[in-house]
Amino acid sequence: MSENREVILADFQACTGIDDVARAIYILEENNWDFLNAVNKVMPQDLQSFQGNSRANAGSAPEVIEIPSSPVESATDMLSVGNNVPHNSRSMPILDNYSHSFSFPSTSTVNVNGARMIKFNVQYCDRVVTIEVPDTGTVADIKRLLNKELKVATCRQLLSGWARMPQYQNTPLSELSLPDMNALHLTVINNQDFSVDDTEVTERLKGNYILKIRDENADKMYSLNYPGTKTILDVKSDVYSLTNIHVRNQVWSGWPPNIDDNTMLALSGINFPEHDLTLRQVSGSNMQLRGERKKNNDGNVVQIDSDDDEFEDASESFNVEDDCFMDHFSSKRVEPLIPKHVEDEIVGSISFSEQFTNRYGPIHPNFYQGTLEDAVREACNKPSKDRKLLGIYLHHDSSVLSNVFCTQLLGFESVMQLLERNFVLWGWDVTFETNRTRLQTSIMNTLGPMAASSLKNIPVDKLPAIFIIMKIRSSTDIYNIVYGNVGVNELLSSMIEAVEVFSEHQKVEMKEEQERAERELVKWEQDMAYNESLEADRAKEEAKRAQAEAENRERERVENEIAVETARREDHRLKVEQSLPEEPAPGTSNITKIRFRLPTGDNLERRFYINTPLKVLMDYCVVKGYPTEEYKVISSWPRRDLTLMDASKTLMELNLCPQETVILEER
Repeated sequence: MSENREVILADFQACTGIDDVARAIYILEENNWDFLNAVNKVMPQDLQSFQGNSRANAGSAPEVIEIPSSPVESATDMLSVGNNVPHNSRSMPILDNYSHSFSFPSTSTVNVNGARMIKFNVQYCDRVVTIEVPDTGTVADIKRLLNKELKVATCRQLLSGWARMPQYQNTPLSELSLPDMNALHLTVINNQDFSVDDTEVTERLKGNYILKIRDENADKMYSLNYPGTKTILDVKSDVYSLTNIHVRNQVWSGWPPNIDDNTMLALSGINFPEHDLTLRQVSGSNMQLRGERKKNNDGNVVQIDSDDDEFEDASESFNVEDDCFMDHFSSKRVEPLIPKHVEDEIVGSISFSEQFTNRYGPIHPNFYQGTLEDAVREACNKPSKDRKLLGIYLHHDSSVLSNVFCTQLLGFESVMQLLERNFVLWGWDVTFETNRTRLQTSIMNTLGPMAASSLKNIPVDKLPAIFIIMKIRSSTDIYNIVYGNVGVNELLSSMIEAVEVFSEHQKVEMKEEQERAERELVKWEQDMAYNESLEADRAKEEAKRAQAEAENRERERVENEIAVETARREDHRLKVEQSLPEEPAPGTSNITKIRFRLPTGDNLERRFYINTPLKVLMDYCVVKGYPTEEYKVISSWPRRDLTLMDASKTLMELNLCPQETVILEER
């Protein structure tokens, strides 16, 4: 058997919907790995339709693609959805391994086991698909039937138009209270919206978005309110009416990647309910090749390089016959991906992306729109866990490999998925020497002379080419160059090898960054502990200083009070001393001798007249420094506290003569 069994198994599961690998292998082995016989055995006959499929001429395709793809779909209106809408399948040479394509007609209208049949008219682009499902089925059954009819994966389907209540994947139709005839609308969800619940997306479609747009040219802010069903093109058109900046001259910052002008706001991935955007204007000279594409009656494409307003009035100025006009534009003009003498890398990258889509169709990887320096920053100059590979795609219109490489290789599903997940892809057209020189200067400034010399030595017959660039530690270098004369398998192998090498280095760097972060955390914690200790010490020192200052203030206060009190006492003592009568001379009659025993153990003696009042004796104690407020004067016999006696009585009346000893005691 010439087919690869893994390929047959993958296609068999894709066609039949059998997720159990063991069961699928069992059925294929029963049919000797004959793909068509195995499908005929599993699928009911009334749901199968086989027709001959002639091989499309592969032209100069370098080799037969051996990676499985989804069944061939007819030329539906998928292209009208826009570059941003994912497609499950594409006509690829792999399907030539089988002699038939596999398609599914609409479901039967016969009732199933007596269940009520519900009809759905599903609007998709400009098609209306009619299907019938029993009310015992679920919403997931509707999506599976639409997948068979339209080849749109169920995970990318968003059905809107349910009349009564929110619907979920496993909701039975009988619980939705649906009439016999229903009209729904199918929208294809972008890649970034796969994780969003259908109900949440429906709410966003019904909700309003507030777009806060900053016009860098006029330095103004606009706040615009839009429903979620509005497209990005509607926003740009309204901004044109506000700012007078034509849509084709608008350069935006803030829109998510992987979207186009036909994407609705609810499905674009912007913040809800408010989102910030930045707008600036590009001069018309840089956009000279971004004219409108017009179709004539014969289906030929006419390229008009003038503004829309000029073209609207052009029909009135033509005085020639229609036949002459058609003959003049009968051949399709191929515009370069980047115009000659482009002045700005941003303008060049925008032109490259748009013209690439116009020329080769919407099925291709998303190209980063910005300068090469911005692309390097986006892919390489990030923390290791957020880092990606950088792919620089170089194009040349003179190469015979360009058409096959762009349509067959870059449009292959596995290649697009691999680039989307692991690469930042930046494209540039080197057809014109001026653009090649500009690119070489940019690579020299961004990646260094070695990378610039690699670009300089590539001959035209090897283009297109993809430079695979990765950052390992602090070095950003070219890892590999994949030239245009390869097949899908070789292209995938080169990219997968680069991804594996990059992933290994990324793991090492992530581990090192984590260890470095842990060391920094420990150091930070130690610094914090040290600072806390210093703060505690400073707080203690401050408390000590404050306490010492308080003690000093208290001591000063006490000392001041003592000094004041001492001064007061001294003043009082001096006054008392001045009023104290003279001591009688020895031998004088009518005197008494009083001995004072002091608290210190010393003794004082003084003579007083016997008719002297007791107050004079007390004043003498005050003069000697023993005021009666602090000291008591006690007579020895009988023991009496003289300070409690009447101070006007004489010493004789108090029996303190002819001599007496008194004791001074502290109170």
